[in-house]
Amino acid sequence: MTAQLESPPAGPTSPAPERVAKPHPIRSLLLTRAGWGAFSVLIVTVIVYAATIVLPGDAAQAILGQQAANPERLAILREQLGLDKSPWEGFWDWFTGILHGDFGTSLTTGLPVTELLGPKILNSACLVLVAAVVSTIIGVTLGAVTASRRDGVLDHATSIVALVASALPEFIVGVFVVLFLAVNLHWFPAISVLPPGQHIWDEPSKLVLPVLTLTIVVVPYILRMCRGSVTEALDSDYAEVARLKGVNPRRLLYRHALPNALAPTVQVVGLSLIYLAGGIVLVETVFQFPGIGLALVDAITARDVPVIQAIVILLSTCYVVLNILADLAVLLVTPRRRLPR
Repeated sequence: MTAQLESPPAGPTSPAPERVAKPHPIRSLLLTRAGWGAFSVLIVTVIVYAATIVLPGDAAQAILGQQAANPERLAILREQLGLDKSPWEGFWDWFTGILHGDFGTSLTTGLPVTELLGPKILNSACLVLVAAVVSTIIGVTLGAVTASRRDGVLDHATSIVALVASALPEFIVGVFVVLFLAVNLHWFPAISVLPPGQHIWDEPSKLVLPVLTLTIVVVPYILRMCRGSVTEALDSDYAEVARLKGVNPRRLLYRHALPNALAPTVQVVGLSLIYLAGGIVLVETVFQFPGIGLALVDAITARDVPVIQAIVILLSTCYVVLNILADLAVLLVTPRRRLPR
């Protein structure tokens, strides 16, 4: 007799395990980076306060100098800087003032720091924004074009120029720009000094040379990254299939290869913005541009401690915010990473 296989007795079926919802990548990134960013800025505030106030030596004596440091002025300055309190008490009063938007009073002008730096922040923000937009457009366009014409005359010439430009510091580029466009050709003013009460957009001709300097410095990095990413996309299998199907080369470049190469390019653009936030110090000094970079140099020269503290904290906050925005932009242009799985 042949053995018959018996079916297992019917019983209640176990329910399918529920899938645990994963946090949204964008929300997770924002919460994580915002927390670490706030912690980083807090550490910067502690270091800035310690470097200007708590370190060994009399900060008030160093600011006033030997000749002007009479007892009355020393007492007034120590009270203004919080040196008459314990280090922790002085730091807490200063930090809570920052949280309420009070950075103190400038030692050289007697104005509130926020009132003094407000117009300068707007001028620097305009400079960075215009330079970022112009350099991104030029860098991405040249990167895509040179990638589509690899090993051609344009590709080699652009690579050489980009390599030379990336090796030059900002102040050297600024000096050459002034000598060529301002001194020899007289097309634009050599310096960007503004009358009191005016902003840089009131006289856009004084914005051209600083923007051109920053653009020359930043474009090579964007160009080289975009060229490499687009080249890799054009060498991929889907690009080869598109060519075999007769897709127009221009359509293949701008509709398929370039969008897939945006993620690393956007990351470099974000890093360039961070670089611009720090590079404006040298550029603004060369052109006497009325921004926070020149204000920082003047404050260091005059030993204006409240202004120095405010600008350093502002720049560190800009670094944190721009880092978060750069990572967010990379996430948004990468479909596989921006959606929860």
